[in-house]
Amino acid sequence: MREALALARDNIARGGRPFGAVLVRDGEVIARAANRIHDSGDPTAHAELLAIREAAQRLDNTRLEGCAIYASGHPCPMCLAAMHLCGMSAVYYAYSNEDGAPYGLSTAPIYAQMALPPQAQSLLVRALRLPEEEGLYEQWARLRS
Repeated sequence: MREALALARDNIARGGRPFGAVLVRDGEVIARAANRIHDSGDPTAHAELLAIREAAQRLDNTRLEGCAIYASGHPCPMCLAAMHLCGMSAVYYAYSNEDGAPYGLSTAPIYAQMALPPQAQSLLVRALRLPEEEGLYEQWARLRS
């Protein structure tokens, strides 16, 4: 956690946001990253996602079971979903959404939106399959067999 916080503080000094993350497996640091939104122009360049990407490449595996992330701030829904999708075992964070709220750094409103049924969310989320479209998932399954 100390390293994640150091990454976050260094990122502040470089004009970035106060987010750093360190991904660990069996006591070994596999990846580390700071938020890069400010210098990349990529709104998904969160510290946790960058650390996950680096770890997956380093380990040559998209599954990160047995890994934990130490993050300076509470993971946003996007980062938390990625942690679930890659099978991470744990996430630890130093600052909560409540801590970040006075500074505009809370993602609690996004969590609240995502808890609503898709039709009730502020973002339009609707199924739209073309009438002639069929078999996409079957094609994928056949090629995996």
